[in-house]
Amino acid sequence: MSRTRSRNKGRAKTRGQGQARSQGQPKAQARGGRPTGAAARPAGDAARAASVPGARGPNGDVSKLAAQAAANGVRSSAEPRPTVIGGPPAWVQLTTFVLSIAGLAVSVYLTIAHYSAGVSLACPETGTINCAKVTSSPESIVFGIIPVAVLGLAFFVFMVAVNNPLAWRSPLRVIHLARMLSVIAGIVFVIYLIYVELFKVNAICLWCTSVHVITFVLFVLILLSAATWGLTQRSQ
Repeated sequence: MSRTRSRNKGRAKTRGQGQARSQGQPKAQARGGRPTGAAARPAGDAARAASVPGARGPNGDVSKLAAQAAANGVRSSAEPRPTVIGGPPAWVQLTTFVLSIAGLAVSVYLTIAHYSAGVSLACPETGTINCAKVTSSPESIVFGIIPVAVLGLAFFVFMVAVNNPLAWRSPLRVIHLARMLSVIAGIVFVIYLIYVELFKVNAICLWCTSVHVITFVLFVLILLSAATWGLTQRSQ
């Protein structure tokens, strides 16, 4: 009887220890003893860290640097991505585009009038305002080779290309830089042409003046855009 009682006490003690062990184990266990849910995330991070070359130390353990890199990767993936801020507002883009088209139309008209004897400019030909006197003067041909009207035509063809909304939204810095440098060169040439009209030809061409005004407005808008919003898209 005494032996039987001691055996029953031993079995009860063993059962109590087994229950204590089962209560001490984590609840997040799946079939086969594999952790699931949040308990599996540290194991996954450790596995990614161990896969990094040079992550294991001399004893085969994962180094602190690799573990920190894995933790930083998980943290960075959870952070929100930066918001991309575009260039100038839509009204600036549309205004420069429309002005470029208007300048191109006037330049085409002046080029046709320069090469066609039967086409005369709709402009007075007497007094200070005299378009024919300006467009037929020796100064209307640069270096005696290229007509000023053709230079204006080439300038506004390029302006239409770089001032359309797609070009304004382009991330390429070279497009925005070319736009700014071209309009600076254009306004410098406009100042020279105004000087020629006032002090050499002593006449003013209304069509040429319209091109000068368009170029000046483009100059202001493009430089204001570059100074306010920069030459490329940026992140915040």
